[in-house]
Amino acid sequence: MTPSAAARTALDLTAELPVPALEDLYRDLHRHPELSLREHRTAGKLAERLAKAGFETTEGVGGTGVVGRLANGDGPTVLLRADMDALPVREETGLPYASTADGVMHACGHDLHVTWLAGAATALAAGRDTWRGTLLVVGQPAEESGQGASRMLADGLYDRFGRPDVLLGQHAAPGPAGLYPHSPGLIMSAATDVDIVVHGRGGHGSRPESTVDPVVTAAYLVTRLQTVVSREIAAGESAVLTVGRIEAGTRHNIIPSEARISLNLRSQSEAVRQRMLDAIRRIARGECLAAGCPREPEITIGNTFPVTVNDADTDRTVAAVHQEVFGAGTVFDPGPAMGSEDFPQLALENAIPYSYWFVTTTPAEVWDRAPGDTLPEKFAAVPSNHSPHFAPDLSVIAPGVRTLVSGALALLSVA
Repeated sequence: MTPSAAARTALDLTAELPVPALEDLYRDLHRHPELSLREHRTAGKLAERLAKAGFETTEGVGGTGVVGRLANGDGPTVLLRADMDALPVREETGLPYASTADGVMHACGHDLHVTWLAGAATALAAGRDTWRGTLLVVGQPAEESGQGASRMLADGLYDRFGRPDVLLGQHAAPGPAGLYPHSPGLIMSAATDVDIVVHGRGGHGSRPESTVDPVVTAAYLVTRLQTVVSREIAAGESAVLTVGRIEAGTRHNIIPSEARISLNLRSQSEAVRQRMLDAIRRIARGECLAAGCPREPEITIGNTFPVTVNDADTDRTVAAVHQEVFGAGTVFDPGPAMGSEDFPQLALENAIPYSYWFVTTTPAEVWDRAPGDTLPEKFAAVPSNHSPHFAPDLSVIAPGVRTLVSGALALLSVA
């Protein structure tokens, strides 16, 4: 469809969305969050709605993934994806529908993503007389751990259900509710997890001279690592190095034998990523050598997320229909974010074009009372993804359904 036809059709198909039922689904998912690869209940809720809407529905793809397929004549195959997993975060929102799972929370909005996907799939199935092609609706597990997309592909996602011609995905984000940021190119960064084990020589806290204290070495290492971005990456490049965890010891008066440090790196090019990794290896080995550690540190590269780079033509098409559906000023290019996603893995190394965008979800009253006079100051002040206070506004449920419906219609064939 042309953007205008897609916009008109999307508005028609979503004019009478069952918003109260979708809100109930969202509250239910939020109350019952599930960690990566444990999304059994969430998957069941999504599969139930897809089957009811008329999709050929399969559960257990890649572990806990869900796939719904709706073939509707000749035309392109469009894949709509939502991630389903929650985070090991203790919720502090105070919401009446707060998490009932101790220490687990939908702090990244994946419960909202599943709700949007269920609503969009139902609306598109009900309006199948307006379009031709095939819809693949994917509930993906384990985005937070970077395992979900690859596990679904390894389990034959495209061999079993058909290879899509285009992929669509969206993510809840902080910002005044009612905006739909798009970037026709790089929109999210690569991420790499790194674990370091510092080996010392343990002993009694009263006799440090007989030990090699890995805690002190780890402390120097953490401090020195802060210079990687500030002193080894060019000012024009974007990079972040975060020490997310440091662990050592069991008692006040015991010098342990090892200390563990966990890092997360963000970069927007492979060259910068490699430069950071080289620096980490060099600094870790150098600090351990200076401290007299009995052996070199263990450095392990963990989960890695690719950069998310939208196909420019596809994203401009989707952004155009969003502009028509939601009005002037609602769609803008924020530039690339330092967040990351495993969604691009579904594109098979950019062999399949895709569009990935954001939906801002901060309640108006929270945004308005946030301190600061500039947008960056306000963005820094409102609860962001992964915060124990992250609480999207329920007003974004219907618009988030419309973004998926209109985006899909812009890429499917006219009936």
